[in-house]
Amino acid sequence: MGGELFFADADSNYSDADFVIFGAPFDGTSSFRKGSRLAPDAIREASYNFETYNPYFDIDLADIPFHDVGDVDIPFHNAGDVDIPFHNAGDVDIPGSYTVEQAQAAVGDMVTAILSDGKIPIMLGGEHSLTVPCVRGSMNHFNDLGVVVLDAHFDLRQEYEGQVNSHACVSRRIIEDITDNYISIGIRSGTRNEYSLARSRGITYYSADLVEDKGIPHVLAELSRHLDLDTSHLYLSLDMDVLDPAYAPALGTPEPFGLTDRQVLSLIRRLAPRSVGFDLVEIAPGFDSGNTALLGAKFVCEFIASAWASR
Repeated sequence: MGGELFFADADSNYSDADFVIFGAPFDGTSSFRKGSRLAPDAIREASYNFETYNPYFDIDLADIPFHDVGDVDIPFHNAGDVDIPFHNAGDVDIPGSYTVEQAQAAVGDMVTAILSDGKIPIMLGGEHSLTVPCVRGSMNHFNDLGVVVLDAHFDLRQEYEGQVNSHACVSRRIIEDITDNYISIGIRSGTRNEYSLARSRGITYYSADLVEDKGIPHVLAELSRHLDLDTSHLYLSLDMDVLDPAYAPALGTPEPFGLTDRQVLSLIRRLAPRSVGFDLVEIAPGFDSGNTALLGAKFVCEFIASAWASR
């Protein structure tokens, strides 16, 4: 499993932990900016910046049992043998990378093992295609599962660049292959066909414009109405490009006019208590000076604190 860098204060033994963090360093289908394979350790490094006390919940992260198992075994890109300047990372074709299917299988095995041990998996991506096995594994354990995806993009393509498991097809794979008990928040980008598909199939989504006009409380009030009535467990996926690039510039596919950091924080605080799994994906850390990884690390801390405080 991975290298020696672990998330700050993840000091519990695996057996004692309620939350288990793992990294998934894969960006094989990334199409605009590559580099999210570097995000797990960038997020971990950033996590050492923060105090452990959370004043909002009056709890200390150091008192919460969570563990970082390292990275799933994805020997990506032979990267240890290649020096890639960050600004050129998207332009370099490096041999030896795993296929997306192999990466998904590795992630799926990890999530299944963590859930089987009665713990909550937290994946540090990596690209968004890796959310699919996380949702599938969660659905196998919780058949009343609802899925909430925070994302700028519909990701409803049947295939992209010849790949049906592309990061641009995540929501299509979830809805068609796993569950249609699904909601996305923050949407502001998609093809005409994707918007038409969402309308024709009655896919529930909240655009970034609607969030701005109506506010997060309105969206949260409507979530339970749109999820199946018997839904008591959620899987929460945070594609960091749901945020406006002003807050998170180092992204695989940044999209202007997005959500604020405070809006995303409000969603995490409300949804984490019902969530049986969480992922944070699509940070490409080479495209800023570390601020996006800092925000991602803080969101992970807030997810853990929010879920723990509700117990």
